[in-house]
Amino acid sequence: MTNGNPVRVVAAGDHFILPSLIREAISPQLTADVHELTLGWPLQPFGPVAEVTEASDAEDELIDALAGAQVLVTQMGPVTERVLAACPDLRLVVVCRGGPVNVNLDAAKRHDVRVCYAPGRNAAATAEFTIGLMLAALRRIPQAHDLLARQGSWEGATYYTYEHSGLELEDLPVGLVGYGAVGSRVARVLCAFGARVMVYDPYVHHHEIHGLRVPTLDQLLRESRLITLHARLTAETRGLIGARELALLPPGSIVVNVARGPLLDEEALCDALESGQVSAAALDTYVQEPLPPGSRLHALADRVVLTPHLGGASRAVAEKAAAIAAAEVGRWARGEPLAHCLT
Repeated sequence: MTNGNPVRVVAAGDHFILPSLIREAISPQLTADVHELTLGWPLQPFGPVAEVTEASDAEDELIDALAGAQVLVTQMGPVTERVLAACPDLRLVVVCRGGPVNVNLDAAKRHDVRVCYAPGRNAAATAEFTIGLMLAALRRIPQAHDLLARQGSWEGATYYTYEHSGLELEDLPVGLVGYGAVGSRVARVLCAFGARVMVYDPYVHHHEIHGLRVPTLDQLLRESRLITLHARLTAETRGLIGARELALLPPGSIVVNVARGPLLDEEALCDALESGQVSAAALDTYVQEPLPPGSRLHALADRVVLTPHLGGASRAVAEKAAAIAAAEVGRWARGEPLAHCLT
């Protein structure tokens, strides 16, 4: 692949996947001329750019940096038809995330560019964050903190009454919708807490799971006091949990979503929170991000825990992603089969 010459690599990182992390991970793999590029990181997620989604708007900047480069390692760089056409030396793109949504895969195939990604890099972080949100929602930790630390009020002590106190995970029927890399980790932790774990996932056929396999989503909902979503977002799963599904839950149940916002009908959730059918919710992802100021969820702050899509944000995730990407670059340079290639 390299003909003995140093590979020119553009490490187009950002303020999470630092370019220096990419360079340091590549160094043990091969001798390379690594050009570091930091793409902007606004206070909101990147939106669609040209024909790709969840990418930065740095096409021109990326084209300039890729002059003469064979390899691009990036998290959010917009690898569009325009970028690919302008960079004829480019042969490999490695995306430091679970899916290359910032890459035009069809165009990459046409330009004979291999595209790899970094599956599983944030599974542990997201699972841990999910458990944290569960505990926060069950025991009203953020609300109590806000009353005492921000408002100087001891009124949160009312949570130490039978009427206002929360539930605990031990012996709690918890339903997992999805049992992939994140869901399976959440199940293991919940079992350690002593929760009664139930799992619904028609696409997973493991002989052994941590918990009880439930044959239908409706049954899972009827028997769970807390549900947590871990399904992939597809045309089939969009709006998976709506008004009908929420009505199947036992009154006063709790909903947690650290997967994808559109799995859950937010308007239906707000209706259920207002009626008391759902007593609390914890959300890290939303149908529209950033969460609009006019969202009804803001008015339900006493019953919801809201975080801005932080489930996969840990230093370990950034380091793992850089290491997975660097390993792919090394395989490519040595002419070995790529582990996570889509083109």
